[in-house]
Amino acid sequence: MDRRGVREHARQRSGPAADLFTSSEGRERVQKLLARVGLGSRRALERWIEAGRVTVNGRIAHLGDSASAGDRIRIDGKLLPRGLLYTQAVRVLAYHKPTGLVCSRVRQSGCASVYEQLPPLPGGRWLGIGRLDIDTSGLMLFTNSGELAYRLMHPKRHIEREYAVRVWGEVNDQTVQQLLAGIELTEGVARFEAIRYAGGAGRNQWFHCVLGEGRNREVRRLWGSQGCTVSRLIRVRYGPVALDKALRRSRYRELSADEVAKLLTLAGLKGQRSNNGGREKRRLGRTG
Repeated sequence: MDRRGVREHARQRSGPAADLFTSSEGRERVQKLLARVGLGSRRALERWIEAGRVTVNGRIAHLGDSASAGDRIRIDGKLLPRGLLYTQAVRVLAYHKPTGLVCSRVRQSGCASVYEQLPPLPGGRWLGIGRLDIDTSGLMLFTNSGELAYRLMHPKRHIEREYAVRVWGEVNDQTVQQLLAGIELTEGVARFEAIRYAGGAGRNQWFHCVLGEGRNREVRRLWGSQGCTVSRLIRVRYGPVALDKALRRSRYRELSADEVAKLLTLAGLKGQRSNNGGREKRRLGRTG
């Protein structure tokens, strides 16, 4: 198959919004290549390689091995179409998660998964950029690029997450200063980057809080350390992407090319191409 044929084959698999471009000569780490086209997170793919599930040109791959889109790569014996391995334009969805959904790919304790609410992705799968627990609602981002997801979640990037928090309890200036200074949690010191009063009175108030990382239930644990209870928690921003007020719960939209480009720059992937169409897509998600 010539290069034109490869492009056409890949375009048919990836859909019109992908608009692929080629880089058959460049080589990169196997897990990075597979993550970039949305076959899983880099860490998950590293585990696949360690388990001997990945081969390159007939040989079992090892961590540190490199490959290119022109190589014959198999996962569990299944050959990946070469067209799939050519660099795909990056796509990102913004999804308004309601409470009651889990962020794993399988249902847990009868609760539906957020992945059931997303559109199909030919030739790949959506990867979540961070998680929200079952009792938390708000903005979630999903992408077809494992490399982008990996970088936007990595603590060293220090990418801001902003939450609207309804707090029950006594909150004074000393409480706020303590939360900004840092609290010792099990895995180390954690702190809010910023806290802004957002309404309410007495012992039931709203605040907007900013974190620079994404530890498990961190917002709730930080407020809990001050004797306060979080009664409602909504993520309203991830990096430069804010929750669209017009985006109702259980619906999603596809980010525009400009919005994706900002995320790529933030992640240090400025050279990659974002989706060309930038078409906004919305639908009412299923409830299970």
